[in-house]
Amino acid sequence: MFQLAQLRERMAFPASTAEVDTQLLQGVAYGDADSLARLFDLHGAAVLGLLTRMLGRGGAADEVLQEVFLWLWAHPHRYDVARCGLRGWVLVLARSRALDVLRADRSRRAREEGVERDRPTVHDPVPLADLEQRERQRRLRAGLAILPEEQRRCIELAFFSGLSHTQIAARLQQPLGTVKSRIQLGMSKLRVALAQAGLVAGAATVGA
Repeated sequence: MFQLAQLRERMAFPASTAEVDTQLLQGVAYGDADSLARLFDLHGAAVLGLLTRMLGRGGAADEVLQEVFLWLWAHPHRYDVARCGLRGWVLVLARSRALDVLRADRSRRAREEGVERDRPTVHDPVPLADLEQRERQRRLRAGLAILPEEQRRCIELAFFSGLSHTQIAARLQQPLGTVKSRIQLGMSKLRVALAQAGLVAGAATVGA
């Protein structure tokens, strides 16, 4: 707690973008959900823009956006400041995961076309890539499901709907401090659950 307090004190002074990113990532490493929320505010739009260009304006882009920032919460120490800026690194993670999704989709379509051409009366088996995608989604839902409703709701509004803590407090009609505490506790539990589940195995190899 002392280290986190020192970190927040340093962040109160003007700093370069790289310094802010590094300080916020240190906050994430200490389990500070506010730091992750600020990183999402700084870089979430850029990541979503990339994913939308690659995957289209569907649910896949939103799902990958969620996975990338939840993976960042569970693995903050994977970032190497000497290799590239934080935004560039997060974009690489997002691109890698999006390519996994595209490959899985191409594999599914090719298998469906082959089955329809060669054995039109036989149901095609579920491709391995689709099974892996479903398993990642199941783990993400399971990680959120372990949280109390009030914590899960705050996290969904913060990281999936992009609301600030103040906006969440207004929407839920709860004190701002209560909202921050719920997000902090919920993200701490998610960190443990996602680390145990290895949620985004594909992206975890990038920048390792």
